[in-house]
Amino acid sequence: MARNPYIVLGLSPRASDSEIRAAFRKLAKKYHPDANPDDKKSEDKFKEISAAFDIVGDPDKRKKYDRGEIDDEGRDRGSPFGQWSQRGGPAGAGYGPGGPGGPGGGPGAGASFEDLGDIFSDLFGARRGGPQTSRGRDVRYRLEVDFLDAVRGGKKRVTMPDNRTLDLAIPAGVDDGQTLRLRGQGEKGQGGAGDVYVEIKVKPHSIFERKGEDIHIDAPISLKEAVLGGKITVPTISGDVSVSVPKNTSSGAVLRLRGRGIAKSKSGVAGDQYVKLKIVLPEGGDPELDEFVKNWKTGAGQKARKHFAGV
Repeated sequence: MARNPYIVLGLSPRASDSEIRAAFRKLAKKYHPDANPDDKKSEDKFKEISAAFDIVGDPDKRKKYDRGEIDDEGRDRGSPFGQWSQRGGPAGAGYGPGGPGGPGGGPGAGASFEDLGDIFSDLFGARRGGPQTSRGRDVRYRLEVDFLDAVRGGKKRVTMPDNRTLDLAIPAGVDDGQTLRLRGQGEKGQGGAGDVYVEIKVKPHSIFERKGEDIHIDAPISLKEAVLGGKITVPTISGDVSVSVPKNTSSGAVLRLRGRGIAKSKSGVAGDQYVKLKIVLPEGGDPELDEFVKNWKTGAGQKARKHFAGV
C-alpha cells in the first residue's frame, strides 16, 4: 500500500517545489537499481520515491493531493478505477499498462524522463538505450561571462576540449554558478552523443551589484546637488538614464528606478535598480566652503546624530 508521498521523500507538506525536486534527486541517486545491482529492496524503494515524486512533483497533482482529491497512489478518491495520466497509464504508473513502468512499476515509474535524465547522467555517464548500448560521455565545461552579458543575455562562442567550437546562447539573467545543458554535444557513443554541461562564472562589475533580479549602484553627487537638487545621469544595465535628485538629499538616500533591473528570459518581468546617493566634497578642499561652514549658525545647532541617544 502506498505511503504519504511527503513522508516517502522525507519532506513537510510545506516544502517548496525546489525542495521536493532536490529530495527526489538525492534519493533517486541513492536507490537507483544501477547503483544497487541485484538489490530488491533498493529497487522497491526507487519505485516508491518515483511514484511519490509523480504526485507531489507535479504542481497540478500536488494541489489535488493536498485538497484530498487523489490518494497516496494518485487515484481519484471518487472513482474505483483511478485516474489516467497523460502518459497513457494509471497516475503514478509511469509508462502505461504493459510497459516497463506499468502497473507494479519498473525502475523510474512515475518520474518524468527529464527529471531522471539528469540523475542518470550524473550517476552513470548517461547510459541509455539498453544494457548493450552506451551513450557517449558527458563533457563539463566552465565559462567566464562578463557581468553585462550575463544580465542581458547573448551569444558566446566556446571551444571544447576536442577543438570543436559551439555557439552558446546565454539566457538573460543567468546566475553565477548556473549550469547550461547542450544536449547531444558531448562525446559520441554507440547509443548517441552525451551532453555538454557549461557552468557559468559571472565576472564582477566595477559599478553594478546584483541582488536577485535587482541592480544596486552607488552614485556620487556634489554638495550643491545634494542641497539644491537637480538632474544627474546614472548608468543602468540598459544604458544611461536621467534621474532627479530631490532638494536637501542626505548622503545614503536611495532612489528606485522601476523596471531597470534584470528581466529573465522566461518570466520577462524586470527587477528594479536602486541608486544610493553619496555626497562627495571637493578634492583638496575649498577655502570658500570652509569659511561658509565656520560661519554657518544653523549648522552649528544641527543634531546630526540624535538617533545615537540611548544606545
